[in-house]
Amino acid sequence: MRSNFLPFSKPSISDDDISAVAEVLKSGWITTGHNAAAFENEFRDFVGCGGAVALASGTGGMHLILKSLGIGPGDEVITPSLTWVSTPNLVVLAGAKPVFADVDRDTLIVTADSVRACITKKTRLIIPVHFAGAAADIDQIRSDAEGTGAVIVEDTAHALGTYSNGIHVGKTGTSVFSFHPIKNITTGEGGMFCSDKQDLLDSIRRLKFHGLGVDAYDRDTQGRSPQAQVLEPGYKYNMTDMAAALGRKQLARVNQFNRQRQYLVQCYHEKLADIDEIIPLQTSKPTSQHAWHLFVVRLDIDKASMSRDDFMKELKSRNI
Repeated sequence: MRSNFLPFSKPSISDDDISAVAEVLKSGWITTGHNAAAFENEFRDFVGCGGAVALASGTGGMHLILKSLGIGPGDEVITPSLTWVSTPNLVVLAGAKPVFADVDRDTLIVTADSVRACITKKTRLIIPVHFAGAAADIDQIRSDAEGTGAVIVEDTAHALGTYSNGIHVGKTGTSVFSFHPIKNITTGEGGMFCSDKQDLLDSIRRLKFHGLGVDAYDRDTQGRSPQAQVLEPGYKYNMTDMAAALGRKQLARVNQFNRQRQYLVQCYHEKLADIDEIIPLQTSKPTSQHAWHLFVVRLDIDKASMSRDDFMKELKSRNI
């Protein structure tokens, strides 16, 4: 049995990461500043998207897109039946109706067929999830949604480094990434809104900081513009420079992180190959590069003669 507890995930924080955050603390400017602006630019270049807005969380990004699109009572939002609770929570809080599209049992990813079956005249938004670091069939989902009036926003929280048919997810269209401590890179807490639609980028940039017409850190004045005006009611979802400095260092090493994840996955596959009670996930067809945010262990409860909860309890008793 392990002598120390093996957690679900823990971030890889280097001395260089710590030094970068310390420099921000010593600088006297610790909220949204030049590091946040640089992180947005570097992330935009990595993904290849039109523009990026750094936020306090990925959930904040989803909240702001619902607000920006004016989604509310009478509207329907399609989301996978397997997703994090934040998405349906936000939809319900907006007064709209979450509609759950089923996922494929072998990949745990929503299918284009299941999304298509959920589209109605009330559908305003579709949120496919690139689950565990593999890609949903976003090209087909986009094609099916054409002419319906529904907007597609990709949940790319698991997918930094994921490529779909040779293209990094989030490069085209609109997407929301997450930098929670369990993700492939972390800013402590944080997220990034990406889009090739300038009107959406402008809207999210306003809404993230009280509805001001300029950012919390104006890139021209190197501070807050004295002419800043509140153009609409907004929120407080801006990313601090402390978080952004950490994110910049982490982003520079994301390919290294993902290569290590790939190595661990190969080890898992080799060591678990002869255990009949464990059913490996299949990789979705559009996935040309897997980010391996998660390695999912599926249990055949009949062969194992135990429930999932009992299995997890036994793992915990072994410090896993």
